[in-house]
Amino acid sequence: MSDKITVGISIGDINGIGPEVIIKTLSDSKIYDYCIPVVYGQSEAVSFYLKTLEVPEFNFNVINDPAQAVQRRANMINCWEENVKVDPGTVNETGGKYAFLSLERAVNDLIENKIDALVTAPINKHNIQNENFQFAGHTEYIQSKANAPDSLMFLIGEDLKVGVVTGHVPVTQIAGKITKESILSKLNLMNQSLKTDFWIQKPKIAVLGLNPHAGDNGLIGAEEQEIIIPAIEAANEHGIFAFGPYPADGFFGNNAYLKFDAVLAMYHDQGLIPFKHIAFYNGVNFTAGLPVVRTSPDHGTGYDIAGKNLASESSFREAIFAAINIVKRRRENKELTAKPLKISKLSNDRD
Repeated sequence: MSDKITVGISIGDINGIGPEVIIKTLSDSKIYDYCIPVVYGQSEAVSFYLKTLEVPEFNFNVINDPAQAVQRRANMINCWEENVKVDPGTVNETGGKYAFLSLERAVNDLIENKIDALVTAPINKHNIQNENFQFAGHTEYIQSKANAPDSLMFLIGEDLKVGVVTGHVPVTQIAGKITKESILSKLNLMNQSLKTDFWIQKPKIAVLGLNPHAGDNGLIGAEEQEIIIPAIEAANEHGIFAFGPYPADGFFGNNAYLKFDAVLAMYHDQGLIPFKHIAFYNGVNFTAGLPVVRTSPDHGTGYDIAGKNLASESSFREAIFAAINIVKRRRENKELTAKPLKISKLSNDRD
């Protein structure tokens, strides 16, 4: 049909800002110069938001399969038949139920190569839980569906790219999950992604410490000396240009991140708080290390502004363009794709 990228879009929680940012993004005709969008949702539910937004000439072309998608149109696959009450700003079972139906159908089509990439609108990690979704978020679910041994939550922006060793885990469990093997695995995924997905030939990666002042030579915790530094040294031996560990506060405070192609943080908030401060309106969440391409905006469901025509589509639009660019780079640069390093023999010991 075309060499344009077919981008699947899961609708997220219908009571959040997902439908709004999707409509605002797709109402700009320029997007159709670059991709064929296929939204997984339901036309009746989305029509609620069409009435509240100033896009009178915009509508969806309803199809049953991505192969039926029409160019220069916003295509919609109805993932459920029943009429659903949309209640913007409300956290309820309805939002979670239909967010999952959308996500499940979209991910299945992604795995089966019916779409080239998937952009996910925000979900609520609590109300989406069910017998088929018992995960901390999109990242873990899609990794499981893709049968991938590991993945990297990779936040990408114009001036900053940040990955995390531990993602959606309680703070009390973070230190126990920081191992030499886990750090090296994430560094490997990040290094390969920077080469294959972003065309950076010799990436330079900064690694943050876990403790305040990066442990201050062992005075404030031993993880840097016993785990993080040995992991960095092992990465260097494998040809990965990793440096650190750096104290997170000073590293971002003096703009040291501008000297590197990417940053590996030890835990979620250590990496995402500075990232969202620096790149909130153009930041994108990319799940690196998978055989499929998935991106999302770097914001949540935004219940407080849902249905009020206040949500910015900027991050969602960037997520679509990031997915398009990554798919194209992978297609054009397959020779750079390398097998993951064999790191299974590395010790998990914290000694």
